[in-house]
Amino acid sequence: MILTVTLNTALDVTYQVPRLLPHASHRVSTVSERPGGKGLNVAHVLAALGHEVTATGFAGGPVGSVVRGLLERSPGVVDALVPCAGNTRRTVGVVDAASGDTTQFNEPGPLITAAEWSRFLARYEDLVYGADAVALCGSLPPGVPVGAYALLVRSARAAGVPVLLDASGEALRRGVAARPEIIKPNAAELAELTGSRDPLPATRDARRRGAHAVVTSLGPAGLLAATAEGTWQASPPRALSGNPTGAGDSAVAGLLSAVAEGLDWPARLSRAVALSAATVLAPTAGAFDAGVYEELRHAVRVCADG
Repeated sequence: MILTVTLNTALDVTYQVPRLLPHASHRVSTVSERPGGKGLNVAHVLAALGHEVTATGFAGGPVGSVVRGLLERSPGVVDALVPCAGNTRRTVGVVDAASGDTTQFNEPGPLITAAEWSRFLARYEDLVYGADAVALCGSLPPGVPVGAYALLVRSARAAGVPVLLDASGEALRRGVAARPEIIKPNAAELAELTGSRDPLPATRDARRRGAHAVVTSLGPAGLLAATAEGTWQASPPRALSGNPTGAGDSAVAGLLSAVAEGLDWPARLSRAVALSAATVLAPTAGAFDAGVYEELRHAVRVCADG
């Protein structure tokens, strides 16, 4: 079983409009809703790859009830979310059909009380000992300690379970110091962590800060990985245009599933890039184009880098 943690779960709402114009009213052509937040997106992709997945985090209020109802209808994902009194946030993505660009609006999330955080920690401790791997993903809702991910990384390591951290800011900075197996920042998050905008030295610097491996998202250029076994850059065989929302989450799912299966780093990166690219062509986060994935997974270029 792979465990995904989404402390700031969401109801992802996607609107599609013919063209997005400032200061104008818009007629929405299609609407979709699905359980969201980075870890739940990862869970959906892992389930689609055939892995047993348990999802935990917080859910509360009317929006949380909608999220859990939708999660019940998500094949392969076990709901282990912890109830909270506050209302789960919504994220709204507006897709401009003319350009393919997406404009995103993310609410902050509910206030988590000390008692709710303690209940979550107890649930996490129970779940992590039955896991093959753990993904810790996304923002922290108000009330959750900024060192939360560092605590969760240490708990997973004590259980002998590999953990991937996908976070940003101070939560990432503190989490790295707890020595997770993998962190997966994007280029902006990596620059904030290290102070360097040059991806290769910055990726290596982030590894020196505590992570066993650092995999950096380079957008359409793919992934850059610095590991104990070497440094690689992996890129798709061609440029793809579409909705990039959730592409990084699919890369996390690809990496984590490959870790759970014992694959080597080039195979991990090939899967992650292929899934990420296939997600760009899917209409909503947490989904990927299976045909594109099958086409690309053997065509991703993985090169040793310096």
